[in-house]
Amino acid sequence: SGSLPKANTALYQRAELTAKKMYAVVEIDRETIKASLKDEGSFVRATKEVVQKAVESFMRNMSRALFNDGSGKLGSGNGTTVTGNGSEATPFVVTISAMKEANFEERDLVHVENSGTSQGLFEIIGVVAAVPGVSSGTVSLKLAQGNVTGSPAADCDIYMQGSSSAAGGDTDPEGLKGILQTEAELNAISKTPYGITPGRRWSAAHVEAGNGSLAISTDLLNKVMLSIKKKCGKSPNLIVCSFKQYEKILNLLEDKKRYTVNTRAGLKSKSGADISFSGVEFMSIDGPIGIFPERFVEDDRIYLLNDAHIHIKHRPDFGWFDDDGTVFLRKADADAYEARYGGYLQIYINPCFHGVIKGLSV
Repeated sequence: SGSLPKANTALYQRAELTAKKMYAVVEIDRETIKASLKDEGSFVRATKEVVQKAVESFMRNMSRALFNDGSGKLGSGNGTTVTGNGSEATPFVVTISAMKEANFEERDLVHVENSGTSQGLFEIIGVVAAVPGVSSGTVSLKLAQGNVTGSPAADCDIYMQGSSSAAGGDTDPEGLKGILQTEAELNAISKTPYGITPGRRWSAAHVEAGNGSLAISTDLLNKVMLSIKKKCGKSPNLIVCSFKQYEKILNLLEDKKRYTVNTRAGLKSKSGADISFSGVEFMSIDGPIGIFPERFVEDDRIYLLNDAHIHIKHRPDFGWFDDDGTVFLRKADADAYEARYGGYLQIYINPCFHGVIKGLSV
């Protein structure tokens, strides 16, 4: 005020994005192709099914990575003795600590590590979900022929195939769980998101709900929403939570439910009333925010996000690998054809525009 000010340089940081390899691979044997050639509809259905499943599997894995911590880890043993011998009839049964059921899917191939040493590749043949307060979840693993060097330990770590660094693969892209932490949490694990040192302007808004002692409430949602608004000047426009917390939010808002009676003239059927929500929104100071359940979010967690500041950056030619002029290529040393989907990418999340509530009661 009163005179021309002296200019100073703005504070800039350079975010470095390292591309990660993400793939889905499908295989179809040559005999199946030949057997279906005389029936055009059968051939189309067979190839369409394979192609569709590849993309579905890839998108499932991308969702898993987006809500994970960038390590590719699916879960860890809780110290309970592992039973079984890895056969189809008697698989290894690993009891998982704080199990996220969506991370484990039958027929997936996973890498197992014991204290950082790879034990090789295993196939998931059974998943039993955890029941909070009653029982822990378990995963049954079968030896993958020719790929196993050991057996799972009671405290083993299980990774998505190829994501275990001990197995020689690349780690996952960055995820919300790994990026959206406080400055102190990031410093404690020596994590510098995208090469930038954590700080007041490079960390997420955060509420610790007492390690399970607090239930979700409008007070907690308001606290995080206002913390985000205060830090970056923008309110979140998306709330993503676990199905368990979504259920609690529905119950929390039960008294706000509105019943609509259809009174249009000429209806032959009886008028009725809706008995549930068609959608749930939270009213922020900048307008309503949609609330959506996501199976890859931990049961005790809720994210308040600004989707304009979450980007998936791809290198060129992402999708089906068709550099040779065709998608299905002859597989080496096998009477089959193989197709590959994916590419090289990184997920960029600016932590300042987002927040998280964790440790909620379930």
